[in-house]
Amino acid sequence: MTKLRAAKGTPAPMEFPYSDGEREQMLASEWLLTNRIGAYASSSLLGCNTRRYHGLLVASTSPPMARMSALSAVMERIEFGGQSCDLAVQEFPDAFAPSSSGHLAQFVNDVAPTWVYNVGGAELVKELLLAQSANALGVRYTLHGPAARLHLRPFTGLRDFHSLRKADQPNQFTFEQDSGRLVVRDLLAPAHALLLQCQAGRFQAEPQWWYRFLYRQDIARGQEGNEDLYTPGCFVCDLRDGQSVLLVASLDELAAMDFDSALASRRRRLEGLAASVGAGADQTTRRLAVATDAFLAERSGPASAPQTTILAGYHWFADWGRDAFVALPGLLLATGRFAEAREVFRTFGEHIKHGLVPNRFDDYTHAAHYNSIDASLWFIVAAERYLAATEDEKFWRDFLMPAADTILKAYHAGTRFDIHADADGLLMGGSPATQLTWMDAKLGNEVVTPRHGKAVEVNALWYCAHRIMAQRAAAADPALAGRYAHQADLIAPAFVGAFWNRPQGCLYDCISDSHADATIRPNQIFAVSLPHSPLTPQQQALVVRTVGWHLLTPLGLRTLSPADSRYRRRYGGSWESRDRAYHQGTVWAWLIGPYVEAVLKTEPDKAQAVEQARRCLQGFEAHLWQAGVGSVSEIFDGDAPHHPNGCIAQAWSVAEVLRAKLLVDQAARALKKSTR
Repeated sequence: MTKLRAAKGTPAPMEFPYSDGEREQMLASEWLLTNRIGAYASSSLLGCNTRRYHGLLVASTSPPMARMSALSAVMERIEFGGQSCDLAVQEFPDAFAPSSSGHLAQFVNDVAPTWVYNVGGAELVKELLLAQSANALGVRYTLHGPAARLHLRPFTGLRDFHSLRKADQPNQFTFEQDSGRLVVRDLLAPAHALLLQCQAGRFQAEPQWWYRFLYRQDIARGQEGNEDLYTPGCFVCDLRDGQSVLLVASLDELAAMDFDSALASRRRRLEGLAASVGAGADQTTRRLAVATDAFLAERSGPASAPQTTILAGYHWFADWGRDAFVALPGLLLATGRFAEAREVFRTFGEHIKHGLVPNRFDDYTHAAHYNSIDASLWFIVAAERYLAATEDEKFWRDFLMPAADTILKAYHAGTRFDIHADADGLLMGGSPATQLTWMDAKLGNEVVTPRHGKAVEVNALWYCAHRIMAQRAAAADPALAGRYAHQADLIAPAFVGAFWNRPQGCLYDCISDSHADATIRPNQIFAVSLPHSPLTPQQQALVVRTVGWHLLTPLGLRTLSPADSRYRRRYGGSWESRDRAYHQGTVWAWLIGPYVEAVLKTEPDKAQAVEQARRCLQGFEAHLWQAGVGSVSEIFDGDAPHHPNGCIAQAWSVAEVLRAKLLVDQAARALKKSTR
């Protein structure tokens, strides 16, 4: 069997040997490959699509979104010595085609996702890469062994990636051959076409519809899970021992692809990311650093040059302001990509309106949506972390400080969504019909977790933002810094007076209409973990103890205590069922970052703090081999075994786990130095 080894500086390839006994696990685990314009390729490790969002080329028609499923799959068949063997497998109702995947020897999650097939005395290696800045894919097949004939049958739906293609819907699929390329289009929706080229192969026309591809993950989520796909025919390639053939697919424009150059370029980039976390970093830390690459993309505005942004998660999220600035320290600062960090600040900062950083950009129109109370405050916290990492006083003075001042002035004066500073100096906003915090699930007009008024993490951010301005603005504008210091001095006692829940020894979650919500949720942890806290050291330690006792799991923090009657043990089923569980017990991986930071801050025994923090992160080592392999999922069930759910790769999950691991390593080094 071909042995794939890591190049110097990259993590070891993640190898998944296959036998029919592993089929269910390999169907449940997924790989992901992205490029900087928002296009991606993804499927199960088996190569069988299990959700509508899977495909070998999911193109971005208006980067980084407006995605279209261009090349859904390629079904391969190999012939040699009078035998014919199907290699690819897809699921249909009550059947797989072919019925067995016995020819697959292993899947390897490496610089290029790789499948190794053993057929008799031959071995076929399949590698896949996306072009870095184009809607283009290369699939390379290399034969080792006796000469063989390879048949490659492409399938397409040419549809928006949220939808499904049905053969009985209005369509008029056709294809034509032009200058060595195959062009496939739907004449009833001619805006986009799939282009295919296989220079070492000859095309055999055999247009067909294949019916009822089954997507088990969609069905499990309570969605429609059957699709019909069109195939124009197949490419036939004759291969000798050691010979390769390259199938190139692109959307709208034919893209030339030098596979070896693309592979070398991607390898260099991933080597740099792995090296950025230090020579002594373990495999998990290095894999997390490599995983950060998936979330950076270029946002192309209608009248502006592309700007770097952060995509919140795969497969379906675009760029969200809150997620971007929670994730920025772990994604970009921890990996030394300071220029990209500045661009992300500009991408969102240039769209600040009425003091509000965009909550998200529309998937299709690029319009900014502003329904968030905390995204603007996370912008300021991320700015502080950027300044601490870079000492870039110029960017702070020229861009970050004016933006932060604009935000805080607007919030004090009052802005949209009834966001304003109350008479006591605390920040409040929203109404019973709105959700402005990160716990934003809403069913029709029903807000699942109403948190209008004064939310605890919002006010922890509010206080922290004032202290940041008081400290960081001192050199550039002492008067401005003095005003923010005075305001922070007023906010701190108001925060403690309003939120401290003396009977339970922790913080109230939200205060609305003079009602203090004593629900045990993770939001209070930010009053400890942020760079500045209004709490006494004793209060901080009590908060960490309460959160750890009720909410800590091996994969993050629960969103609600299991002792609460509203607690949801599992996340799944219909859209309604999932939204009702989203913030009612479901575990969020990103919350492990602030929890670990809080543990390291409050535990007086530093050796014990390091050991406790390390234990909090151990579960992620095994998780990288599940769900979205090499990445961290969005959420997990509240109850053990904490099955992964939601997005298979979430920006703030990866970022906060990586940041937490580096904080622990830093604390361990400081401890070692102090005990010499």
